[in-house]
Amino acid sequence: MSGPGADRALERIRTAYERRSTVYSPLEPWICMLRQEKERALVSWLREAGLGPVDSIGLVELGCGNGSNLLDFLRLGFAPERLAGGDLIESRVAAARRLLPPAVALRCADASTVDFPDASFDVVYQSMMCSSILDDDLLAAVVDRMWKLAKPGGGVLWYDFTVDNPRNPDVRGLPLRRVRAMFPQSRAPRVRRLTLAPPLARRVTRLHPALYTVCNALPLLRTHVLCWFPKPARGEDEMTKRGRAS
Repeated sequence: MSGPGADRALERIRTAYERRSTVYSPLEPWICMLRQEKERALVSWLREAGLGPVDSIGLVELGCGNGSNLLDFLRLGFAPERLAGGDLIESRVAAARRLLPPAVALRCADASTVDFPDASFDVVYQSMMCSSILDDDLLAAVVDRMWKLAKPGGGVLWYDFTVDNPRNPDVRGLPLRRVRAMFPQSRAPRVRRLTLAPPLARRVTRLHPALYTVCNALPLLRTHVLCWFPKPARGEDEMTKRGRAS
């Protein structure tokens, strides 16, 4: 995506991140519980996705920030030379470069035009990047790029929140119905609801960290989704079409 509209949308995102002053410590109980829950969900996804040995999976994260998510994938057994990331903001890419092994490929680029080759990754991952894109055209371009980067037989892995945050006008919730509609070519997507609503999580973990799990047992209190959108393998679409025709 290019043009004045895209430039304005990208500049808005840069400005929003530059003025964002809140940095959550991983030592805070609610952050610790959230991260552990998300890691368990990622392990379950890896077991179910059938992508082969972990160290053979190619993964790129768009909106990789300071590289903390990519570091988590390294801890799960991903090989550095099979990982890549891209972010819009130079300082965040520089922080990721300091954190991650040199073999991890990093780009400072708009996610809709990042210059990795098409169909070069088994997994294209985004974690709370798309909720920062308020321009519908730019969001559509980013989603299209994500799909093109995924190999046939791979897919898009999506983690984001589904409800609006009234205290933060720089983001918007993306309801599950809308997220599903962004990937019409994906069949049998897998969805997990997770992450206790952060305002509630902060409050209850001050009393005791175990209350995170207790409250999170109620699905209505979970504000995020982890979705896996498989991309049909080569020839699979044609076989499906032929089956429908017959």
